[in-house]
Amino acid sequence: MSDEGPELEAQLTEQDYFRPPTDFVGQANVTDPDIYERFDENYPEAFEEYAELLDWDERWDQVLDDSNPPFYEWFVGGELNASYNCIDRHLDERKNQAAFIWEGTDADERETITYQDLYNRVNEMAAVLRGVGVEEDDVVTCHLPMLPALPVTMLSCARIGAPHSEVFAGFSAQALADRIDDADSDVVVTVDGYYRRGEFLNHKEKCDEALEQAESDVDTVLLWSRHDELHEDVEISDDDPYVLVDDLLHEHERERVEPVSRDAEDPLFLMYTSGTTGQPKGCQHRTGGYLSYVTATSKYVLDIKPEDTYWCAADIGWITGHSYIVYGPLSLGTTSVMYEDTPDHPHKGRIWEMAERYDVDIFHTSPTAVRMFMKWGEEYVEDYDFDFRHMTTVGEPIQPEAWLWYYKYIGDEDAVIVDTWWQTETGGHLITNLPALADMKPGSAGKPCPGVQPAIYGDDGEPLEAASGKAGNLVIEKPWPGMLQTVYGNDERFIDEYWRDFSDTDSDDAEDWVYKAGDGAVHGQDGYFRILGRLDDVMNVAGHRLGTMELESAVSEVQDVAEAAVAAREDAEKGEVPDVYVVLREGIEASDEVRDRIITSVEDEIGKFARPANIIFCDDLPKTRSGKIMRRLLENISNDEDLGDTTTLRDPSVAEQIREQVHGD
Repeated sequence: MSDEGPELEAQLTEQDYFRPPTDFVGQANVTDPDIYERFDENYPEAFEEYAELLDWDERWDQVLDDSNPPFYEWFVGGELNASYNCIDRHLDERKNQAAFIWEGTDADERETITYQDLYNRVNEMAAVLRGVGVEEDDVVTCHLPMLPALPVTMLSCARIGAPHSEVFAGFSAQALADRIDDADSDVVVTVDGYYRRGEFLNHKEKCDEALEQAESDVDTVLLWSRHDELHEDVEISDDDPYVLVDDLLHEHERERVEPVSRDAEDPLFLMYTSGTTGQPKGCQHRTGGYLSYVTATSKYVLDIKPEDTYWCAADIGWITGHSYIVYGPLSLGTTSVMYEDTPDHPHKGRIWEMAERYDVDIFHTSPTAVRMFMKWGEEYVEDYDFDFRHMTTVGEPIQPEAWLWYYKYIGDEDAVIVDTWWQTETGGHLITNLPALADMKPGSAGKPCPGVQPAIYGDDGEPLEAASGKAGNLVIEKPWPGMLQTVYGNDERFIDEYWRDFSDTDSDDAEDWVYKAGDGAVHGQDGYFRILGRLDDVMNVAGHRLGTMELESAVSEVQDVAEAAVAAREDAEKGEVPDVYVVLREGIEASDEVRDRIITSVEDEIGKFARPANIIFCDDLPKTRSGKIMRRLLENISNDEDLGDTTTLRDPSVAEQIREQVHGD
């Protein structure tokens, strides 16, 4: 990375600053500029401000125990329940206020779920989970789309102290099976069907296949139903483990389940994410530190107030949905909008139609979505009367031109925008401006959150000078409450993936341990961080992190394939898309049939969202003399960039031949 620094640096065109509107600053949750200094001078005790936003059964004895790095413990001795904090404690003041306003694929299908409704549903579902044998600390795997059943199930698990592991509904049966096995779940929760672009999909069939592929013995599958009647292609026999949730809810109607008091360090959930190997990592998040951190960042960064209508247009199947649809906003007692289907169904103005209908105050989406809206054109926005005071981007760096379009046509040049950098592993925002305290700068994530200490390191492990404007490895030098506890069931992998590269792993001193984010970044002279994207073998496709090893493994499942390598190609709409370079076995000819088999394998193993953009059949792949595939060269080819130094290759002509094949010169 350090060798590429000057080249990356030259690409960073300086941007103008935009001041937050005066009206926004006057009403913001955080207007005290001393917050940064206060957190720096009183680290880690200042994070008590975050914990004090919650109701605790037992107060903590110690804010941070860092005696066994990197296995940090936050709010030691404290006890609380996440479900209670998200629901019960709001009932006295706002039981009749909407917790969720949900809209289905058909705009006429709407449901308002008050905090009292949510309390009733979560209690009944918690009783259902207990009734089928779920005990405290059992991991419940969920495979649910954007239906009210998803947050209800998550909060029900939290109520009884059972960590949940939600698997994005778009993932394939094999991906679900892998996650069931890794979490060793006895109970799975899914639904018969849901809508995509108005089509009612059979979702249960993925779970059917996953149960066949999984090595774990799943005792019970709780099956929610999308309608009163099951999907026409769904059947349940006496021999399979499926039980209809609606039947069990009827048995437990009006039942109340006392929230289990959990130690602050007890796991709240697992969230699987791509790594540099083919096996997804189960990021394990604690109860006290995580809930404190997402509640505070929802209040301070997203500026959420209980009286707001807030819409995070992400999917709860990813960490953004966990932190900033479910746990953070509900803990603050606000109203959130949920939508089942795609942004362009049944028309390209659907998002703005809903924003007007529910008078949304705060809108939260991804740069991929912004680029999509931008591609469709501002004419799809102009017909609707909505007024956002705050807009967020999340999931990947946003290009300045997309930021400016978002600001002008969606925010009407009157809304504050915060770009946020964080990860599944970090639990919540780490780099972003507190919106009333700093000017907006298109393309820059901004300044570190209070108490967070990012830095830029060279490949040699040495820190670069702060605010130098040079590109390098983004690291975090101090722990924070929202951070993952470990990789589920694999402490050694936790150390290898996140700490070993920049830490003295033989040291017991927390100051010698540095978290590796895996992203490249620049720390500008103005103190703002600009994120450059992934440095490891993980690409960001429309906000979804995909490991090249996962993709290559899926491609290699096709018997025609002898070798495969995946490269990330920049894409104006999705950010990055996968190009697959394939060497076929002897006697196999390249054909549309082989190409279709490769695409099908990727869709089956991972999901349709991982579908390759291009499949390039090659006679050979560029390799070093030791036989390592040089994916960097393939990425250069995909992006039509100069190949650079190829002298270390076993056969330098291979890369040039592929380049000529792809670009024709």
